[in-house]
Amino acid sequence: MRKKERAALIVEALKEHYPASCSLVARKDYELLFATRLSAQCTDARVNVVTKELFSRWDSLEAIAGADLSELMEVVKPCGLYRVKAMDIQKCAQALLENHGGKVPDTMEELLKLPGVGRKTANLILGDLFGKPAIVADTHCIRISGRLGLTKSKDPYQVEMDLKKLIAPADQNDTCHRFVHFGRDICTARSPKCTACFLLELCPHGQGNNKPDAAKACK
Repeated sequence: MRKKERAALIVEALKEHYPASCSLVARKDYELLFATRLSAQCTDARVNVVTKELFSRWDSLEAIAGADLSELMEVVKPCGLYRVKAMDIQKCAQALLENHGGKVPDTMEELLKLPGVGRKTANLILGDLFGKPAIVADTHCIRISGRLGLTKSKDPYQVEMDLKKLIAPADQNDTCHRFVHFGRDICTARSPKCTACFLLELCPHGQGNNKPDAAKACK
């Protein structure tokens, strides 16, 4: 079976088991942008707790742009790397107001100019806010696509490029969200549940580690 055909079967199987939903809570475009920045090396659940206070205390871009930086740092502290994250959020708010009329831009080029925004964040914004084809090469995506034999790379950019060739544009963003659910549920970083996985027949890694002792699979 060709790799692209296998990728299509994987995409359809994931559709049957998981929603295409982002677990970050946001009501406004910039809230999703800032929540994604805070999620670096932090769980979405913790980010949602922090952003509830953050966006309640400073309820507009103007308020965030003019906030006392030390107070911003204190609020985002539970997310880790709080100094740089707070500075990035404030500088980003200022940049959005000064250069984009208070709106989040809809191109990769403009998003990457914003403080603290890399390709992973930019792709999530392009996919979730603007419905554009986008591959969010986060840790779940890199780990799972590697195990499934869809890429040999662990470099986020290369994984993004590899998956763009295999997954239909209309399915790219949603598949990445489903990778997250799948990665938390079955294909975990440590001791994944390969013997109970609905993708086992399509997974070279799982099949290889399922011999001869299924109990030792995927360790």
